Amino acid sequence: MTSLPAGYAIRPLSRSDAAALTDAMVRNREHLAPWSPRRSEAFFTLAGQQDELAQHLRSMDAGQLASYLIVREERIAGRINVQNIIRGAFHSAALGYWVDGDELNKGLASAAVAFACDRARELGLHRLEAGTLVHN
Repeated sequence: MTSLPAGYAIRPLSRSDAAALTDAMVRNREHLAPWSPRRSEAFFTLAGQQDELAQHLRSMDAGQLASYLIVREERIAGRINVQNIIRGAFHSAALGYWVDGDELNKGLASAAVAFACDRARELGLHRLEAGTLVHN
């Protein structure tokens, strides 16, 4: 497994992350825009992130999502999602992740993907697919 640089950690998404997620989304709005769906202005507010967080936590409780944050102290440096988990014969999921624009070229994305692969195995998944936009 690729390890994180010193001072960084990966931890599960939690109910208390709304304010830090708001800060991260506002800080990275332009950086993530080329790869993200169009977002309403509300998405970039505390209330919007509280709503997003509630949806993600419901999906986690239902076993459809495993969501983690890359953090350095209390600041969010990225996010990793093992999402759209399908059970049955397929046992698959999609991989989604992003890294803060100020945290690029530190090995965080490689470590995040390795972490997600390990978590997918622990969840009993056979496949983890990462979609890529053609311009990325």
